[in-house]
Amino acid sequence: MLKSLDKIIAINKPKGPTSNDILTQIKKVLALKRGVGHAGTLDPLASGVLVVGIGKGTKRLQDIVKKEKEYLATIRLGMNSTTDDAEGEKNKIPIEKIPLYKDISQAIKLFIGNIKQIPPLYSAIKIKGKKAYQIARAGGKINLKSRPVEIKSIEIMKYQWPHLTIKVVTGPGVYIRSLARDLGKELKTGGYIAELARIRVGDYHIKDAIEIKDIQEKILYE
Repeated sequence: MLKSLDKIIAINKPKGPTSNDILTQIKKVLALKRGVGHAGTLDPLASGVLVVGIGKGTKRLQDIVKKEKEYLATIRLGMNSTTDDAEGEKNKIPIEKIPLYKDISQAIKLFIGNIKQIPPLYSAIKIKGKKAYQIARAGGKINLKSRPVEIKSIEIMKYQWPHLTIKVVTGPGVYIRSLARDLGKELKTGGYIAELARIRVGDYHIKDAIEIKDIQEKILYE
């Protein structure tokens, strides 16, 4: 039996496609030309929870995008990246001292709470009507200002030089790529996001998210 299409769902976005690619797939499956949106972009190299509104469900997205988010992030220390993730051009940093676990634990404390954060140059933030990444890819100069954000907690899950895996709970508007960059700067090692998964948005958890291959069955019939 066909179900109502007015709803909010959580999609488990894989690495590779953009968030808008996922919306395009959903529109194709449901034969819709409009009425599909998401509550917060995931970068192409990131995976995990993408909350999608369909039909009247899109009206609730503006509230969901403000909800708490949770991430699992693996940071590659010892190098910087022009995009602050694995996609960019890398620059190896001369290391005077490999940080110990206690050094990282101490540095992380500086990024918990209400902080100022500068978004990545390669981001979707608009500058005079153009997205920052479009200007950056065209070779233009960008001067992004810091913004107030809240990082509620950071937990070290695993550390084996040069890889550090952390679990991060944030308020809205936080860039985990910026956190990796800034933590690397504090440690004097450089750092960029090697792997990133969003495992929760508000009450939407990764364990309940729909796989791309199951979109038609889950949305239309189950």
